[in-house]
Amino acid sequence: MPTLTSLSIYPLKSCAGLPLTRATVEPLGIQHDRRWMAVRPDGSFMTGRELPALVRVRAVPVPTGLHLSAPGMPDLAVPFPPVEAPRLDVTVWDDTCSAARVQGEADRWLSEYLGQPAALVSVDARMQRPVDPKYAAPEDRVGFADAFPLLLISEASLADLNQRLPRPVPMSRFRPNLVVEGCAPFAEDGWKRLRIGTVELAGVKPCARCVFTTVDPETAVADPQQEPLRTLTTYRRLGSKGGVMFGQNVIVRRPGIIQVGDAVEILE
Repeated sequence: MPTLTSLSIYPLKSCAGLPLTRATVEPLGIQHDRRWMAVRPDGSFMTGRELPALVRVRAVPVPTGLHLSAPGMPDLAVPFPPVEAPRLDVTVWDDTCSAARVQGEADRWLSEYLGQPAALVSVDARMQRPVDPKYAAPEDRVGFADAFPLLLISEASLADLNQRLPRPVPMSRFRPNLVVEGCAPFAEDGWKRLRIGTVELAGVKPCARCVFTTVDPETAVADPQQEPLRTLTTYRRLGSKGGVMFGQNVIVRRPGIIQVGDAVEILE
């Protein structure tokens, strides 16, 4: 039976991964995962695709909000925005939703680090961002992740890819929440229902990958040969004009607790 070997969250969208050994899984995904986001003044989202420096921001959830650190910047404690905080309509790909603005020092900190005007926003109880109804139930919601609450990848899939690459890459290039071992390469593509700990999940579609996979999370430098995306394109493209797939997008069907070492029971 497959086993959960790694758990990670990315509290600020595109920031450095934060490994966990145990986590609470909520309807929006793992608690604290992608609940904060940097946006431009017009509300459009900022990510490591066009701003690789974001991957070197370390964002750590604390009881009062978020703690930010980054190379060359002073550490910053960011409080949760109050209930009456101003709203900003923000866009994540084709979705537009109303998020809570943090304002103040957080905006100045992000703007200085990124070298352009930026604002920090947060998911709160008032924000409603539905998951694509083609793959989800009407009540399913997501925070600031690209499209789905969770991403799962098997170690076997990465091993298969690394055998084809001129230089192997770590799992961190793909920013999964859940990593499992004990299955065949790309077995996760077909997992429709699974149970980990007390949590039940639905696999809904393979994850289409982009240029962000070419960015080294330690240096924030993109691979000049566009690897591993170039190699993935040769054998993981869905149809002649489809996306390049690696990992499985997952929706939460029953929240609960998971921890590294849990068995991954494939229900369907």
